[in-house]
Amino acid sequence: MVISGRVPLLLLLGLGAVMLRPFPSTVTLWLLGVLLLVGIDLLLTPRPRAVGITRRQPGTVRLGDPASAGLVLTNDGTRRLHLQVRDAWQPSAGATANRHRFRLAPTEQKRLTTRLLPRRRGDLRAQGVTIRSWGPLGLSALQKTYDVPGAVRALPPFESRKHLPSRLARLRDLDGRAAIRVRGQGTEFDSLREYVRGDDVRSIDWRASARTPHVVVRTWQPERDRRVVIVLDTSRTSAGRVAREAGADDADGMPRLDAAMDAALLLGALASRAGDRIDFLAGDRRVRARQRVHGARDVAVRLQEQMADLDPVLVEADWDALAGAVQGFGRQRALVVLLTALEPSAISDGLLPVLPVLTRHHRVVLASVRDPELNRLATPNEAPTADDVYGAAAAEHELARRTKMRDVLARLGVDVVDADAAQLPPALADHYLHLKAQGLL
Repeated sequence: MVISGRVPLLLLLGLGAVMLRPFPSTVTLWLLGVLLLVGIDLLLTPRPRAVGITRRQPGTVRLGDPASAGLVLTNDGTRRLHLQVRDAWQPSAGATANRHRFRLAPTEQKRLTTRLLPRRRGDLRAQGVTIRSWGPLGLSALQKTYDVPGAVRALPPFESRKHLPSRLARLRDLDGRAAIRVRGQGTEFDSLREYVRGDDVRSIDWRASARTPHVVVRTWQPERDRRVVIVLDTSRTSAGRVAREAGADDADGMPRLDAAMDAALLLGALASRAGDRIDFLAGDRRVRARQRVHGARDVAVRLQEQMADLDPVLVEADWDALAGAVQGFGRQRALVVLLTALEPSAISDGLLPVLPVLTRHHRVVLASVRDPELNRLATPNEAPTADDVYGAAAAEHELARRTKMRDVLARLGVDVVDADAAQLPPALADHYLHLKAQGLL
């Protein structure tokens, strides 16, 4: 049961009656009168169970994009209803304009819309639909909350997709659709065509030319059907928050894991357009997600679905288990991209021992999100304080350790792509195109 603001107003109006007849009986009679009106209104109030509720699921949406959740309410009773409805969602769903007040005639339907703006990845669920049915006098209401299941799935935003058109243009140049196809390292036979002036005579296929009245040459294209294995580290190092780029005005920054996801999505979308097969793996102490997505046109969407529920886990990564999972995809040579932090202590203790196993069969690239705060701390102000000097010394020491670790990884045959959060996706895509152009996949 709920009372409205009209009940206190009625009680306040009783002050006038008390002033006209200042006796205790006046107060008692006025209170009994108000209680009687509330009781009559409550008896005449329609029950909330007379309302039928159906939810329209909002589906999936990219993180940061708006979505809409719909409810369809039907009056299954024989009386006109005066309703107040609240469609409650968990706080991270960002529900707004989710309170509605309206009247509903018998057998009438009403469609309600709640605006959602997800602030966290994953499945964000509805908490319940509360229906408040008001009486004819508007003094009291009956209220009940119903569990009406609903969820919106928030996918990673894929902000780096703006870099995809320019990288696809470079891929077309590499693929030979915007340049003359010539034989070289990293190419494979494509087709035969008639010789035209300017073609390399070394491309002439003499056997095919002997069977036709024209001279025939071979055309070549970059090797396709290569394997790209993307390994996403979800251990404790992925929980660190970094600014998107140097000089960015980010109060809290973004988790390393989100920036690594963005780079993985751009690489997956680009490699699939290049005709390569994509294998995805995410884990820390154990494997959290694993999927083969080669041959799909919607590689980015399928990767987003796999990443939606991933969160950093405050444990050390078990690289032995992750390397074993990579080998489980097959022993065919592949480009293995490790999206992890270039943190010397974590790499030396966990990753370094398993790298020789990976580099023996695969081309390995380590992609790391760099924290621009290190460079800022390493260059103190013109009039530094003692804290600034100590901070700069610590930052220089960490930068030196990272440089030394890069040299160690290079000697093991591992390519390192280290960039700010905003620059890592295009930098990784450029490195992939460079390896493809050199025939090193």
